[in-house]
Amino acid sequence: MIIKSHIIVLSKIKYKDHDLIVRAYTKHRGAVSYLIKGGLKSSKANRSKVVYFQPLMQLSVEENYKSNQSLHYLKDIKSSYIYKTLYANVYKSAIVLFLSELLSNILKEEEQNEGLFHFIETAFQYLDNEEHYANFHILFLLKLSRYLGFQPDKSKGESDFFNLQLGSFEAFSTGSYSVSGKNLTLLKQLLGINFDELTSIKMNGQERQDFLSMLLLYFELHLEGFRKPKSLTVLSEVFR
Repeated sequence: MIIKSHIIVLSKIKYKDHDLIVRAYTKHRGAVSYLIKGGLKSSKANRSKVVYFQPLMQLSVEENYKSNQSLHYLKDIKSSYIYKTLYANVYKSAIVLFLSELLSNILKEEEQNEGLFHFIETAFQYLDNEEHYANFHILFLLKLSRYLGFQPDKSKGESDFFNLQLGSFEAFSTGSYSVSGKNLTLLKQLLGINFDELTSIKMNGQERQDFLSMLLLYFELHLEGFRKPKSLTVLSEVFR
């Protein structure tokens, strides 16, 4: 069955000698894998084809879908949004590398979630056009937690601690997963704001790194099998 779809590329890996397996998040079916036959062959046609499969590329495709197969085939590929800065800017590229790896690791279900697709789509279009983006990945992760089912509970937001394991604020520290101090202040500031308000949040490189480490622990506590992206090292070097 030939169907049209919008997809966001999450990752690609080499398969056999010249093929690629591309993992993507789709508007109508969630996470899907595609087999790109001959994608690594040296012909001009194949080189131009591979360009489409950069991390977080937004594509409009026609695919040959068969419900009994785990790998599907693309018949037609077009860009649905052409990034102007994401791959040319070293700082934005580090964010893209980090978040695409994280999304590839946690988005596994072949299940429709148009809200999540729209969030990812619009967030990276915003990043592409934004000049102030040092804290983008932090707010992205906080907002992503909503779609994954463990958004921090903002009730009792006046409290002096936040429990990472419970995902809620609390009046007293209850152990090693209770957050206070600067991380708590930043969390309260970030909850509820939109990307266009990020310039109001001030943090230096160390504060950003500390807060990101806390957020990754939060994800680890709430997502079974969660792994810290290997590209975290690159991101930390770029934004230190």
